[in-house]
Amino acid sequence: MSTPSSDPGLPRRGDFPQDFLWGCATSSYQIEGAADADGRVESIWDRFAATPGRIRDGSSGAVACDHYHRWPQDLDIARDLGLNAYRFSIAWPRIFGEAGGAPNAKGLDFYERLVDGMLERGLQPWATLYHWDLPQYLQERGGWNERATVHAFLDLADAMTRRLGDRVKHWITHNEPWCTAIIGNYEGWHAPGNTDLRTALQVCHHVLLSHGLAVPLIRANVSDAKVGISLSLHPLRAATADPRDVAAMERHDGLRYRWFLDPLHGRGYPAQTLDLVGASAPRVEDGDMEAIAVATDFLGVNYYFPETIVDDPAHGPLRARVLEPQAGEGREITAMGWPVEPAGLAELLARVQRDYRPGPLYVTENGSCYDDTVDADGAIRDTARTRYLQRHLAALHAAQRDGVDVRGYFAWSLLDNFEWAEGYLRRFGLVHVDYATQERRLKDSGKWYGAFLHGGD
Repeated sequence: MSTPSSDPGLPRRGDFPQDFLWGCATSSYQIEGAADADGRVESIWDRFAATPGRIRDGSSGAVACDHYHRWPQDLDIARDLGLNAYRFSIAWPRIFGEAGGAPNAKGLDFYERLVDGMLERGLQPWATLYHWDLPQYLQERGGWNERATVHAFLDLADAMTRRLGDRVKHWITHNEPWCTAIIGNYEGWHAPGNTDLRTALQVCHHVLLSHGLAVPLIRANVSDAKVGISLSLHPLRAATADPRDVAAMERHDGLRYRWFLDPLHGRGYPAQTLDLVGASAPRVEDGDMEAIAVATDFLGVNYYFPETIVDDPAHGPLRARVLEPQAGEGREITAMGWPVEPAGLAELLARVQRDYRPGPLYVTENGSCYDDTVDADGAIRDTARTRYLQRHLAALHAAQRDGVDVRGYFAWSLLDNFEWAEGYLRRFGLVHVDYATQERRLKDSGKWYGAFLHGGD
């Protein structure tokens, strides 16, 4: 296996600024397990996974990677890799067992131990307040479709920042509102499994509103806080040069990209998209848009692949459809069916900076899924993932050279984990997890990342 210094074509850590953040990202439901431990209540993903046919392998996150009990080992791995930052998320069902109730002391204690463990290992903690695991009791009252959930989220933000704000300075309010709103409430293949556009767009509005209202609250509790949000974004391509496909791409862009970035930067929802969705547009109250447009300290960008759009008059109100990528002619596809296009990362970051000037950018997720095998000698020779990582870091360096203000990179993910509707059939980790024994094994991709991080100049 090549080391960063042995191949002049590979990126080197020394190519990046000395204060650049290097991390891995995880999320609570995907790794923690301990679903019934220490006062944790049911989440929408517990309920969704218990519904037959929702998860491809019939599994759930009830045990996952048992990170709740094995976190010292996992943080040791992160430290030994050479990371200087670690992104994690808070399990809301561990903190509040009922709306308006007191925070669960055992849940707060767990995250305090986890954060202290990061700091002891030289890992800067980056906390995400919401990575999709809404308490089921709130869903039964309407979930994010109801404005009351906005205020319940503020209770979560208040409790966590009061408890951890003396040690955690970087806060992400939400991870990928697109997934919360559209995949969970319109496409229906994520929890809670709704398939209604009006609900989805109202959910999206309330998620963005909760972000906007949480930012000043976090700053009030943590005087030196850095607060942002992480969006899943894709460079978009028209399937052909046909004006109909180009127009379809622009319509798709209005919901997939500008529906989030425009209001976050004071421009409101895109007018064309509002016209297209018609009566499904969200209810907006006085002051909402001003709250959503609160200034933030950074923007998190999650990048995996570009999307190619074709005109399709029969496909929803946008009359646009995302084409399924096909392998061949030199095009690589991951086990998730996602195209591998490293240049898309640099393209995306450049567009966000050019169009919105959001301040510092961080790549808060980037990673790849392949069908890993454990060889007879115990090695996981995931050459494709190693190459994916190398090529995307090279694209990141190119973006920096071109003037993009990107200050950190979080690989998705530290561990193989519960991959939502795919269950345990898909692996993204730099560390292989044997779910029967919970044994962790560093894959070759993780070894390369560690060599890169330890390589210096």
